[in-house]
Amino acid sequence: MFYLKAFSHSFLHALKNLLPIVVVVVFFQLAVLHQVPDKAPSMAFGLLIVAVGVALFLQGLELSIFPIGKSLSNQFARRGSVPILLAFGFAIGFSAVVAEPALIAVAQQAQEISAGRIEALTLRLLVATSVGTVVALGVFRTIMGYPLHWFMIGGYITVVIVTWFAPEEIVGLAYDSGGVTTNVVTVPLVAALGIGLAASIRGRNPLTDGFGLVALAVMVPMITVQLYGIVVYSGQQSEGELIMDTGSTESTTTGPLKALLELAEMVRDVLPIILTILVFQYLVLRRRLNNPRRILFGFALVLLGLYAFVVGLKLGLFPIGTSMAEQLMSLDGYHFVYLFAFMIGFATTMAEPALIAIGHQAEEAAAGTLNGNAIRLFVAVGVAIGITVGVHRIIAGDSIHYYVMGGYLVVILLTTIAPRYIIALAYDLGGVTTSEVTVPLVTALGIGLASSIEGRSVLIDGFGLIAFASIFPIITVMAYAIVIDHIAARRKTVT
Repeated sequence: MFYLKAFSHSFLHALKNLLPIVVVVVFFQLAVLHQVPDKAPSMAFGLLIVAVGVALFLQGLELSIFPIGKSLSNQFARRGSVPILLAFGFAIGFSAVVAEPALIAVAQQAQEISAGRIEALTLRLLVATSVGTVVALGVFRTIMGYPLHWFMIGGYITVVIVTWFAPEEIVGLAYDSGGVTTNVVTVPLVAALGIGLAASIRGRNPLTDGFGLVALAVMVPMITVQLYGIVVYSGQQSEGELIMDTGSTESTTTGPLKALLELAEMVRDVLPIILTILVFQYLVLRRRLNNPRRILFGFALVLLGLYAFVVGLKLGLFPIGTSMAEQLMSLDGYHFVYLFAFMIGFATTMAEPALIAIGHQAEEAAAGTLNGNAIRLFVAVGVAIGITVGVHRIIAGDSIHYYVMGGYLVVILLTTIAPRYIIALAYDLGGVTTSEVTVPLVTALGIGLASSIEGRSVLIDGFGLIAFASIFPIITVMAYAIVIDHIAARRKTVT
């Protein structure tokens, strides 16, 4: 009975997160397009499956991975062993990202669109290794008390330099890979690790030292994936490219054998985080798990949830994104495309549960200096502007290099003048704005636009919207803090 009640709560929560997307899509279908998509029942059923998958996945996390991960973090922090903390940080970062649903979805699309040149599993392993390494680095920074802004400025200068040399086929995908690494699995575990460490070490501030691990986890994959692209595309270019399958019979029809194979892939996806937890629990701490039956049941729910989530994506969110792109492109002018991009970005971000939680935590940690609701508003505006700018880039056919490098140069500039207390939080907020629901829809929107405009490459122009959704919230939150500090300084001067 308890599990059923918890599942109902998670299911309603997932439906609430889907509601802004449904409202925006229905508004455009009825008020702007005056038509209903041909596969509307299939899309609606897909959205329902997504909600079920997310609910099962979250319920499984609550029963298994989250409590064990938090318990391990607290025990290692109390033990105070730096090598063990670094190893645990790497293992948690790696295993959580390998099982990240949004990264799985983006990697699969990249493999299909690049005609297999970009290998999905290789991409995921590369991103997961990057995140594991950088989480270990972030743990070391928190322990030693080094300022985050020097890591971020140096890192993003490296990002800009690598972007200049990277092939255009990989840039958008690389930035999207960085943006999708921090979602349902990663954020709670990594944030709990950072804040827990900062709270347990004398002289550390949870606001300035606890935040920042998520930001680092977003940044480094951008570098490594671009380096991977330099290697992959250094040889002879392949002829043509595959266009994303948005709902063919082959991709949506699942027989018993295919279902078992896909479920086996889910086991492979989640296995690293299970092994990480078991190794550290039994071999390092040498303690038995509390209530192993509940934990096993939780892992089973995680697997079923992941499977349902991926099936729902193919039936619901992917077709909605591509269908809306094609329908809006058929209208005269592009103003409705821009409006749709802005509304989707704003609505989905305001409903993002991770953003609500972090905004509340930041408000408490800042002791009244920051307003949690204002932070959410500025982040949502930043995401909306970012996706709109990204859509404009696709429509105009401009190179993503200049947009991204220009955006991060602005970020670097603001980092040098923004108040120290906001920097780690602003970078983290740039990484948590894209949820497991938002990422597939926005990715499909970009790919659908690139497919609908003559002369655009799906691989080169289709990816990159997630990158813009991650850059602009950092800018708007830092700008908010700068203005707030300036107003406070002027009031002190007047009084």
